[in-house]
Amino acid sequence: MTYTPPTAEQLFVLDHVARIDAMAAHDKYAAATPDLVEAIVTGIGEFAADVYAPLNRVGDVQNPQWQDGKVTMPPGFKEAYRQFVEAGWGSLDGPGDYGGQDLPFTLAAVAIEALGTANMGFTLCPILTAGSIHALMAYGTDQQRATWLPKLVTGAWNGTMNLTEPSAGSDVGALRSTAEKVIDGPNAGLYRIRGQKIFITFGEHDLTDNIVHLVLARTPGAPEGTRGISLFLVPKYRLDADGNPTISNGVHCASIEHKLGIHGSPTAVMVYGDGEDCLGEIVGDEMGGMKAMFVMMNNARLMVGCQGVQIAERALQQAARYAAERVQSSLAGSADRTPVTIEHHPDVKRMLWRMRAQTEAARALIYYAAAQTDFGKLGDEAAALRADVLIPLAKAHATDIGCEVASLGVQVHGGMGFIEETGAAQHYRDARIAPIYEGTNGIQAADLVGRKLGLAGGDGVRSLIDDIARGAADFPQLAELAEACRHVTDWLAQANAPDRLAGSYPYLTMLSTATCGWLLAIQHRAAKAGIESGDGDQAFLEAKLVSTRFYLEQIVPAATGLAASALAGDAALAPLPAVA
Repeated sequence: MTYTPPTAEQLFVLDHVARIDAMAAHDKYAAATPDLVEAIVTGIGEFAADVYAPLNRVGDVQNPQWQDGKVTMPPGFKEAYRQFVEAGWGSLDGPGDYGGQDLPFTLAAVAIEALGTANMGFTLCPILTAGSIHALMAYGTDQQRATWLPKLVTGAWNGTMNLTEPSAGSDVGALRSTAEKVIDGPNAGLYRIRGQKIFITFGEHDLTDNIVHLVLARTPGAPEGTRGISLFLVPKYRLDADGNPTISNGVHCASIEHKLGIHGSPTAVMVYGDGEDCLGEIVGDEMGGMKAMFVMMNNARLMVGCQGVQIAERALQQAARYAAERVQSSLAGSADRTPVTIEHHPDVKRMLWRMRAQTEAARALIYYAAAQTDFGKLGDEAAALRADVLIPLAKAHATDIGCEVASLGVQVHGGMGFIEETGAAQHYRDARIAPIYEGTNGIQAADLVGRKLGLAGGDGVRSLIDDIARGAADFPQLAELAEACRHVTDWLAQANAPDRLAGSYPYLTMLSTATCGWLLAIQHRAAKAGIESGDGDQAFLEAKLVSTRFYLEQIVPAATGLAASALAGDAALAPLPAVA
C-alpha cells in the first residue's frame, strides 16, 4: 500500500490548467515562483509518502478510541501531526498577518491532495481548519482574528464545523441548538450555547491542546428556518489571561461514530452546555449565520471534491501496481500461450486507463476551481463567478469519480480486492462518504439548477459552456456534448422547479464531464506540443496523450446520452409503491 506522489502530473496541471504563472504575475502571489512551486509540490509529496502514508492502514484497523469524553488517536498520529504543524504545511495560503505564507489557495489544495492521498481520514483535520480560517477572515472581528487565527493558521489548534443535529440532517434550518446572550457580569456580550451536534469531524481528539468549534445556533425569538440561524465560535477550552487554553468551556464529546470507512478520522457527537456554562462568541451578524457558514462550507465542498481525487489516485496506483505483478492466463489471440501479467489483458487495460483518465479529469476540475477562486481574490469578477458555478461540479463529480475509480480498483484486483489485507477495499470504503457529507451530491445538483443556473442572469453557466465549445476544436465528441449541455441549460432555465430538480443530477454530470473534457483537451494540446518540441518528460507526455484521448473519445460521448434523462422532467419519476 505504498504511495508515490504524482508530482509531474500535479505540476503539469498547475501550469496548463490552473495557470499558476499568471497568479504569480500579481503582487499578492509574487512569491509563487516556479522554483518555489516545484519545491512545495515535491516537498509535500515526500512528506505525505514518508509520514502520512504509513499510518493509513494503522488508522483503518486501530481506530480512535473514546473514553469518558476524551478521544485518543491511533499510534503515530500525534507525532505525524506535530511534524505537519512544525513544517508549516497547514499555513501555505494562510494570511501573512497571522502567521500564514500568503500563497495561492491552489497550492494549498495540492498539499491537501498529497496528504489525503496518503491518508484520507487523517487529512480531514486540516481541511476543516482551513474553512474556519476563511470564515473568520470574512466575518470575524479584528479581536477574534488576533485571538484565534495565529493558532488556527499554524494548525496548533484545529477548527470544526457544527451544523448537523439528530433531528435535522441536511435540513439545517430545523436545528434546535440555542444561544442566549449574557447581559451582565464578566462574560457580558458572550452567548450561552446549548444543544447537541452530530457527525462532527475531529470534534474531539488529542492532537492539539484546543479545538475551535464553529457552531450554528438560534438566538431567542429568532425566526424558524435558516433565516434565524447565527454562527458562534465555541472553543473547547476558554483562554486564560495569558492566552492559554486552561478553562473548561462546557464542551463535551458524548461519543464517536463507528463508520464504514475513514476510520482514522474521529466523527463526534458533541454536546454543548450540559451541566456547565458553554460560552461562545458570535461571528458576523445575528441571524447571519448561514452567510458566514457558507464561506466555510464552500471551501469544505471544494476540499471534499479534492478527496475524490485523493482516493482515485491511491486506488489507481494500487491497481496499476497489482496488475503489473499479477500473472494470469495467456493473451487472447496470441500464439504464445505463456501467461502474462493482467495489465496486458484488454478489459484490465480498459479499466486501468479509465481509472487514470477519470483521476486526471477530477484533478483538473479541482485545480481549475481552486485557481478561479484565487483569480477571484485578485479582483477578477469573471473568475469569481466561474468559481461559484464550479463548486457543485467539483464537489459532486469529483467524489463520484472517486467512488467509481475505487470500485474499479477492487475489480482489477479480482477476488483479492474483496480481501481487506490487500488494501483495495479500504479505498472503496473510504471513498463512499465523500458524496454524502458537506451537502450530498443531490444537494449539489439542486444548487446547480436552483441557484447557479441563474447567476449573472444565466451568464455564469452559459459562459462556461461557451468556453468549452471554443476549446472543442479537433474533438467533435466534446463539441457535441457542449451543444447538448447548452440545449439542456436552455430547457432547465424555463422549466418549473420539480422538472429542474428531476433532471439536475444527469445535467450536473453532463456539465461536469464537458468541463473536464475541455480541461483535458487543453492538456492534450500541451502534451502534443511538448512532444513535437522535444521538451519535458517524453514518456509522461505520451501517456498524457493516451489518457486525454481516452477521456475525450470514450467518456465524453457517454455523457451526451444523459440529455434524455435531464430533459425527462418530474413526470418520469412516479413515486414508488408503498412497501408492505
